[in-house]
Amino acid sequence: MADLTPLAISVLALLEEKPMHAYEMYQLLVSRHNHRIVKVRPGSLYHTVERLAGQEYVRAIGTDRAGNRPERTTYEITPAGREAMVRRVESGIETFVYEYPVFPVFLAEAHNLDAEDAVLRFRRRIEEMDFWLADVDKAMAGAKARDVPEPYWLAGTYVRAQVAAERDWLTTIIERIESKDLEWQPHKTQ
Repeated sequence: MADLTPLAISVLALLEEKPMHAYEMYQLLVSRHNHRIVKVRPGSLYHTVERLAGQEYVRAIGTDRAGNRPERTTYEITPAGREAMVRRVESGIETFVYEYPVFPVFLAEAHNLDAEDAVLRFRRRIEEMDFWLADVDKAMAGAKARDVPEPYWLAGTYVRAQVAAERDWLTTIIERIESKDLEWQPHKTQ
């Protein structure tokens, strides 16, 4: 079984709901705010669908054309695709894998900035995070209002908690820098 990318898992999960064409999948991922947890672009989605078809995890079941729009192929998940998706979700839940986010790299080198500059940039990041959190809160409130069962938006609560924890940690770092509890000495070149 080939390892499934996050986008491939999302595609298979959508096709588990019903057969659809790639553009409909893209629209659903964006409207459901799944693009906040899975990097999705139309080109990468089409490529993923083609790869899944080559692996026989999905199959084309028809094509249609509406007006002057391009022809669209509708896909459905195969039993092998469902099995692959379930196995990947099972292993992904139970197995911890450190994913090497890039922000810790920037933190490791933040000492190269003056304290005031670092604080300014941390504050800007916090502003962006607050905006992002408000957007996530709005999306989750919308899901609740539509009576979408919580297991369908559980990832949103996880990501929200993760971003809020980082924001709170950064707020504490700023307070420590400003109170001189965290002694900040930028790297000096000789």
